Amino acid sequence: MNAIHATDAGPLLSVRGLHSHYGAVSALRDVDIEVRAGELVALVGANGAGKTTLLNTLSGVQPASAGSIHFDGVDISRLKAQKRVASGIAQVPEGRQIFGPMSVADNLALGAYTRGTGAAVDKDIAWVYELFPMLAEKRRQVAGMLSGGQQQMLAIGRALMARPRLLLLDEPSMGLAPLLIAEIFEIIRKLNADGITILLVEQNASAALAIADHGFVLETGEIKLTGTGKTLIDHPDVKRAYLGMADDAADTP
Repeated sequence: MNAIHATDAGPLLSVRGLHSHYGAVSALRDVDIEVRAGELVALVGANGAGKTTLLNTLSGVQPASAGSIHFDGVDISRLKAQKRVASGIAQVPEGRQIFGPMSVADNLALGAYTRGTGAAVDKDIAWVYELFPMLAEKRRQVAGMLSGGQQQMLAIGRALMARPRLLLLDEPSMGLAPLLIAEIFEIIRKLNADGITILLVEQNASAALAIADHGFVLETGEIKLTGTGKTLIDHPDVKRAYLGMADDAADTP
């Protein structure tokens, strides 16, 4: 895939005043975020903060109650989920949600359903197999028999088959052993270096912010902090709440 580098042009994704509800329950309140082309942006927060709801609202799975979502300058706030995929947004959902009874190859082919079939799709399947050699080895295997880490790689590969300009990653390290987590984060870093813009939701705040150009901290449906990845890692509130580190200043008599 051709690299896309961040520029001084307008943001690839612009969210303004976004609200979302589950019935009478407010899940997102007045959320503003921006993601520029070529960036890797981390969204961190505790369980129940609204991180998954935000990604689902961006991808069209969850409806917005108010506010706007612009992608590449176009208002997609009311666009159906499949049209958002066709426009260049792909989501790797929490829990992977692969199609267990189907083969690895068929899962990847389904990722390209908005593109149909042909030489370009075949070329991208070969690229995914190059990125994840294990998937090539197990291409005919039933996906439900893969390990957790292998299923995560398949979920990422399936999303890449849509040729996304913006990849939404929801908790890619969930339930994985430390060595696999390191491997997944290295893959995320490589995809971004290859030009894919990424919005990464992670409870592993330290790992996410360490590779992020920019980050947002979400608490109870609201953006509470924003800054570069390094700035947020060094922020005392983030250290205390998400990194398990005491604020040195607070411990000073």
